[in-house]
Amino acid sequence: MSAAGGRACPALLVAAPASGQGKTTITAALARMHTRLGRRVRVFKCGPDFLDPQIHAVASGAPVHNIDLGMCGEADIAARLHAAAGEADLILVEGVMGLYDGTPSAADIARRFGIPVMAVIDARAMAQTFGAVAHGLAHYQPGLPFAGVLANHVGSARHADMLRAALPAGMRWFGAVMRDAEAALPERHLGLLQAAEIADLDERLDRLADHLQQTGAAALPPAVNFPPMALPAPPPLLAGRRIAIARDAAYGFIYPANLDTLRALGADLVFFSPLAGETLPAGSAAVWLPGGYPELHGAALAANVRLRADLHAHVAAGRALLAECGGMMSLLEAVVDKAGVEHAFAGVLPGRAIMQQRLAALGMQQADLPEGRITGHTFHYSKTVTPLEPWLHAQRPDGGEGEAVYRLGSITASYMHFWFPSNPTAVAALLAGNARAA
Repeated sequence: MSAAGGRACPALLVAAPASGQGKTTITAALARMHTRLGRRVRVFKCGPDFLDPQIHAVASGAPVHNIDLGMCGEADIAARLHAAAGEADLILVEGVMGLYDGTPSAADIARRFGIPVMAVIDARAMAQTFGAVAHGLAHYQPGLPFAGVLANHVGSARHADMLRAALPAGMRWFGAVMRDAEAALPERHLGLLQAAEIADLDERLDRLADHLQQTGAAALPPAVNFPPMALPAPPPLLAGRRIAIARDAAYGFIYPANLDTLRALGADLVFFSPLAGETLPAGSAAVWLPGGYPELHGAALAANVRLRADLHAHVAAGRALLAECGGMMSLLEAVVDKAGVEHAFAGVLPGRAIMQQRLAALGMQQADLPEGRITGHTFHYSKTVTPLEPWLHAQRPDGGEGEAVYRLGSITASYMHFWFPSNPTAVAALLAGNARAA
């Protein structure tokens, strides 16, 4: 189905007045419900998030990409939505924080691409005020394609009736989802558990989907036309170059789009698990240590002495190593976990990472490297103490100083998580080992 050269596909953006209302569980349940009905579902996540997309990938059976007008850019989002519309029966987009939070926000994406918004409101502690919140979400900013509201964590059928009666005249009621502690998705300090860590995830998703099957949210939303947009393919700057990528429960913060970018650059990707005692794959020309939870696996990672030796040899040979957030922590001499226990890590970089009780940094960043600007974000609970002087600093969107980016020989390391599609050429330079000093 197409219009004006575009592709039309039913689409819905699931938003909320705040974090913690149930956007992720409702989005995942919608994806699972429609997938069980034989529909091809493609899910997107607003904002720089690694955990929610893992849940949605299990729910939908397809990779989940992030979309953010600041980090990804409008053209990147348009191309991904257009591609999804060509292969899907339904596109779901999960918002970030509250509907209007952030500059830009999920509401900005809904307006820009004409995606109808279903607001999920946690109704556990409210009755008639539910209608006021719904009215505010629908009308706070003009031009929003607001579709209606779904009540979450509802206590009883009578409670649901009160909530529905409180809605403004003409506002669509998608229904009520009752409280179900057994279906809830478990969390830790950075958000939900990683999908692979939830042993009964499929059972929880099916249970949630069963709840939604009884509501008005079970129907397909209206079709949205997504105009054609294609991004130029990057040159094969990493052709034939083997890149070793750590990937397991300690190193799981990987954007699928980053992997796609490396493949488009011609790289040969080889994954290994430090937690399983694996060391660098043979013939690795470059290494990427992404973020994750190394602090939760300090003893196991410290015991992988072969990997430690291989990392030292890799760097001594002048081969490229890119380390982000938890990956950077792993290169330090030690990591002190939240219990105060110190674990000896690789010692490729001087210093220690110390876990804090409170969030240390959060937000979008951009790094103006000599090779070009790369966008991304930061989100961590640790603090690094190191004698290394920063190579340069990333910048926040407000112009303030962002995360330090370190360069030591062939190593590039930072708390910043890079969004590779923002500048494939610069990423290729970092991983080809020819990045220049500032």
